[in-house]
Amino acid sequence: MDMSDKELLKLSKKEGWEEVRIEGSHHIMRKDGKELAMTKVYPAIVRKEDDGYWIEFPDLPGCYTDGDSLEEIMENAEEALGAYLAVKMEYGEDIPKASDINDISSEGIKTYISVDVNKYHKDTKAVKKMLSIPSWLAKEAEDRHYSLSKVLQEALIEKMDLA
Repeated sequence: MDMSDKELLKLSKKEGWEEVRIEGSHHIMRKDGKELAMTKVYPAIVRKEDDGYWIEFPDLPGCYTDGDSLEEIMENAEEALGAYLAVKMEYGEDIPKASDINDISSEGIKTYISVDVNKYHKDTKAVKKMLSIPSWLAKEAEDRHYSLSKVLQEALIEKMDLA
C-alpha cells in the first residue's frame, strides 16, 4: 500500500507519533521520545554507461554506486546513502546539508534519493544489563570460556531476526 507523506504523517500522529524537523530531515517520533524514522533526502546524478548505470551524490564526497538496471541502481543508491550517513553519525561527523537539485549542473539525470538512516545506523555503545541465570549454567559457560555478553547478543540478534 503506497501512502503519501501527508497520509503517513496523519496516520502516525493518530497513533501517538509526532513529526520533528531537524536540518532538512524528517524525524517521526513517539511522544515518549522514541524515534521511528529519520528520513534524509539528497539529490543524486544518474548516468547511463555501456553495461549499466552509475549514481553519485554531489553533496557527499565518495558516496556513489552502480547497477545493471534502473531498479538495481535505485536500491543500491538508497543503501549507499544510508550507509554513508550512518558512518558519519557513528564517527560523530556532521551530516552535510543537501543542495537544491536546481543548483546542480550535470550531464546526467538529476533525481532525489531518500533513506531512513535508522535502517543503517545502530547505536553500538555498550550498556550494562543485569541478568540472572542458574549457577550451574554460569559455571558451565565459564568452564567453556564463553562470554555471556557475546552469547546474549548473538541470541538476541538471532531471536529478533536482525542478522
